[in-house]
Amino acid sequence: MNSPRRPAAAATCVEGHLPRPGAGRRSPLLAALAMIATLGTGLGGQALAQDEVMITSHGYSTFGELKYPADFPHLDYVNPDAPKGGTISISAQGTFDSFNPYSREGRAGALSTIGYESLMIGTADEVSADYCLICTHLEYPESKDWVIFHMRPEARFSDGTPLTAHDVVFSHMLLLEQGLPSYAQAVGALIPMVEALDDYTVKFTFGEDVPRKNLINQAGGTPIWSRAWYEETGARLDESRLEISPGSGPYVLDSFDINRSITYRRNPDYWGADLPINQGRHNFDVIRVEYFADATAAFEAFKAGEYTFRQENSSLQWATAYDFPALNAGHVVRAELPNGNLPPATGFVMNLLQPQFEDRRVREALALMFNFEWTNRALQFGLFEQRESFWQNSALAAHGVPEGRELEILESVADLIEPEILTEPVTMPHTSGEQQLDRTNLRRAVALMEEAGWTNGPDGLLRNAAGEVLAVEFLSDNPTLDRIILPYIDNLQRLGVRATYNRVDPAQYTNRERSFDWDMILDGYNNNLEEGIGLGQRFGSDGLGDLFNPASFSHPAVDRIIEMVIDADSFDEMAAGVRAIDRIMRREMFIVPTWYNPNFWVAYFDMFEHPDPLPPYALGHLDFWWFNAERAEELRAAGALRR
Repeated sequence: MNSPRRPAAAATCVEGHLPRPGAGRRSPLLAALAMIATLGTGLGGQALAQDEVMITSHGYSTFGELKYPADFPHLDYVNPDAPKGGTISISAQGTFDSFNPYSREGRAGALSTIGYESLMIGTADEVSADYCLICTHLEYPESKDWVIFHMRPEARFSDGTPLTAHDVVFSHMLLLEQGLPSYAQAVGALIPMVEALDDYTVKFTFGEDVPRKNLINQAGGTPIWSRAWYEETGARLDESRLEISPGSGPYVLDSFDINRSITYRRNPDYWGADLPINQGRHNFDVIRVEYFADATAAFEAFKAGEYTFRQENSSLQWATAYDFPALNAGHVVRAELPNGNLPPATGFVMNLLQPQFEDRRVREALALMFNFEWTNRALQFGLFEQRESFWQNSALAAHGVPEGRELEILESVADLIEPEILTEPVTMPHTSGEQQLDRTNLRRAVALMEEAGWTNGPDGLLRNAAGEVLAVEFLSDNPTLDRIILPYIDNLQRLGVRATYNRVDPAQYTNRERSFDWDMILDGYNNNLEEGIGLGQRFGSDGLGDLFNPASFSHPAVDRIIEMVIDADSFDEMAAGVRAIDRIMRREMFIVPTWYNPNFWVAYFDMFEHPDPLPPYALGHLDFWWFNAERAEELRAAGALRR
């Protein structure tokens, strides 16, 4: 299950982008909380099974040992002596009308989750480890049937009120009652009971017949909101709102101007500032987000110094546009920084709920019409690499012919998959020639369409036996995608597809995306370097209709292997299962794979500094970078900054 720490919206991808959730009523949630409080007292002392080992720790990792001991002074990748102060400003595109990212209603402002914390937090140099933040330590039996978190009494919300175990229980129940239905259904079965044993001790009891992997991380990652605020305001988690509930995090919402800017300010009374896990972090006094209608306006504003940090997502601009006075004068740094994260599994996603994509041969024919080689060379300056796997550049990516444990897993579902998967090399993206339209691939696509029952009529359009035209609409909200999508549409039209391109405003795109009212979009999946319960939400039948599964993909063999991955008790067993899933999904071709970038492209005014080297799994510019006040004054004196 994907943690609710992330906004409940499908990841979006543009060219070069890394992928992108009634007042006055007394909620029935309060009755549920009262019942839990009544029932919970007797369960807190639940006995261990005979001879069962009890584990106490300052953190938890799914596989292997924790990197950091209980007495670690700070994370290895931070500068513990980084100065506090200054402002960093970034850009956002489009509009916002809400600060509630946990609802499908409205369009949440950038960084809307910045003020909320959870019991545990991950690091940028480990894959699946979480360490106590609001807790001091956790304890659980060897069976992992439950976990108890012992909380820090000093934890406070930004309004100064204590953060207690009752707020944790409330937050869990609020997500079940008012969160996304897919999340509530899944987590309700995994964690049916959460109880406050006292004001600062909370227990999560896990379902009897559910896998234990990732459940402790899931429990520890629940965002925590103020019960008192929700009770006093009557606000709901499933509604769009501009009023924001107090969080316990290092930043608070300072001010906003609808569709123009948002300002977050570091809380000078942040309760956790002195914790070892927070040393060298949260260094900026102010984080500001400047909104722009389009990418062109945003870039021009950066050149003029209206905002100060830019993560570039356009190969065209990266290759051609970084020639302006502030850069040439040395006021702006332009850098490629290593990115060890798993690349998002992006591409042209087909909505499998639409009937025209039902036949795999049709999907393969459509994929053959996208010319990555020509696109990358002619339109993207050769800056990208082609994505092959859903778990690109990791130990979870399938290669060659299946063997060993991966083959055994595939053989266990042989009755549910095509026989070729067991004997042939893994499906790879096709190659194309130097021209926009590769005629060899066009002939292959025509043959596949004929096999699937689609033939060209007198008007050149593909029709099935019922006389229906094969129509595909591409939906986008980003003008920078025009030059990428339009040549692909031209190629599809040469095949005989009635392909159209519809670029809409961001609000309309969000609404249509969430309701699955589209044929194809440039989007994808955010996967993990270690997989577990979340696989079911992204690629299992239980995830149909979920925004984390944009293609609405499901497959009976994948469902069965997901269970094996969740039950895996070692990294190698988990990896073999994921490779088998990767192999099946690549064969299904429900995404036309596009590109990925192994580096972060960044440009920033030369008043920010960062640790060197950076940790493998985060850029961290809003987390552990810091402000050089002396250099900022020099830039202001030179007239390089507007604010």
